[in-house]
Amino acid sequence: MSNPLLETAKKALESKFTLDYPEMKQSLPDNYRGIHRLDMKTCINCSACARICPNQTIVMVESETERGNKLFPQINLERCLFCALCEEVCPTKCLVLTKNTELEAYDRRSLIKRPEELE
Repeated sequence: MSNPLLETAKKALESKFTLDYPEMKQSLPDNYRGIHRLDMKTCINCSACARICPNQTIVMVESETERGNKLFPQINLERCLFCALCEEVCPTKCLVLTKNTELEAYDRRSLIKRPEELE
């Protein structure tokens, strides 16, 4: 009869605890919610994403495009819940959450992403 605690310890010691990041990246599930991506060409400037956001992390700011100055979403990733309500309410599906997990910054202000940075 084997000892369950001993078997668990053997399995734990056999497995690798860390990944060699960035060469090896962790596999993510299909429904993972990461950093936002915005397609400014299909955005109709409806501001539905800013209205639905529970933390008010999305504000509409003016941005220069080939169609002229328009209002586009600016997202404060520091306060974002990654709840994907903005993605659900977008009528043109121009705002989507990606699988990008690399959310590092030396300055808190760099976590506020302007529309041009979300493309």
